[in-house]
Amino acid sequence: MSNGKMKTAAALALLVMACAAPARGMEALPASAMDESHIFTVEVLQVSDIEPYQEAMDGFLAALRSNGIVAGKNLRLNRVKIDFDIENGGFWSRLGVLMRIREEATRIAGAKPDLVLTIGTPATRYARGILEDAHIPLVFTAVADPKEAGCVSLVDGGEGVTGATLYTDMDDSVKVVRQLFPAVRRIGMVHTDDENGVANVAAATASARQMGIAVSSRQVGKSDSIVPALKELFSQGEGVQLFAVPLDTYYGLRKFEPATDLGDFGAEHQIPVVTLAMVRMPGAVLYVGADFGFVGNLSGLQAAKILKRRTKPDVMPILKQDTPTVLIDPERLAALKVALPPDMLERASRGKDGFWQIGAAK
Repeated sequence: MSNGKMKTAAALALLVMACAAPARGMEALPASAMDESHIFTVEVLQVSDIEPYQEAMDGFLAALRSNGIVAGKNLRLNRVKIDFDIENGGFWSRLGVLMRIREEATRIAGAKPDLVLTIGTPATRYARGILEDAHIPLVFTAVADPKEAGCVSLVDGGEGVTGATLYTDMDDSVKVVRQLFPAVRRIGMVHTDDENGVANVAAATASARQMGIAVSSRQVGKSDSIVPALKELFSQGEGVQLFAVPLDTYYGLRKFEPATDLGDFGAEHQIPVVTLAMVRMPGAVLYVGADFGFVGNLSGLQAAKILKRRTKPDVMPILKQDTPTVLIDPERLAALKVALPPDMLERASRGKDGFWQIGAAK
């Protein structure tokens, strides 16, 4: 056979093999994998507009940028913030918010974005069913307890859902408090009916009890002043020896009035104030808990895998911060005449806003 005929036969053989190959092997790659100019679309849904949520959003976008997904370049964002009067919101107001979440979720399902980010528990809990039916990947962030957001467990988001949680082991947080204030045996906590606040106080009470520390708590209304509860718990110096702040929206109301009043009360009576949530707390000497920005960044890393690799949310576990962030206000520590324990001092580094950070978040 001549060389020309041999080449023709070989070409025909290759053609026959190609036609016989499974169709899956001939499928085109997703446009996003073939065309660098592909624009990703992400919808963001949250209830209320609070500072920690913005920190989570900033962390989310930073993670996307580190993976080459940049807003205004190859990322189109649409963010909806549903207003809710946390202080005065009653049953009908809460019902209205639920309806708004479902309306927005229905609109998003029709828009068919590449991914949805929900910030906080309510948006995640009430939007997920509609988005699951529409087969739109959902990533959540800033959720205190995934199970309260409809997840199977602390690590399994359920069908079509994954994300990152603020959940940390309360034992670790209480150990840090005990390390800095070893003489404290009575802790006071003030909370409202906020779901996260109630759960936070219950977890702190259980953990502290194992370490020989009693927790006394008082529940107040969201419009109530915090001062009467503080006076009752302090009991003219015969009551609690330290105040711990739970993850409760109450402390951010009225331009942080409850937080400011607690800080002033602690300063006047030389009683330490610590917060078990990484939110602004005037007068707090110790902050210990999950960092909203860090958790938002974890959610962004998951979103990048979904957008760039088409990874299904179901196969990715819910992420969390392994060890709590620990920040100390050195000025407040000095005012309380408390020395930083040597092992903490060895791990201390200068953090933002003049705070000391003990160890690094991971």
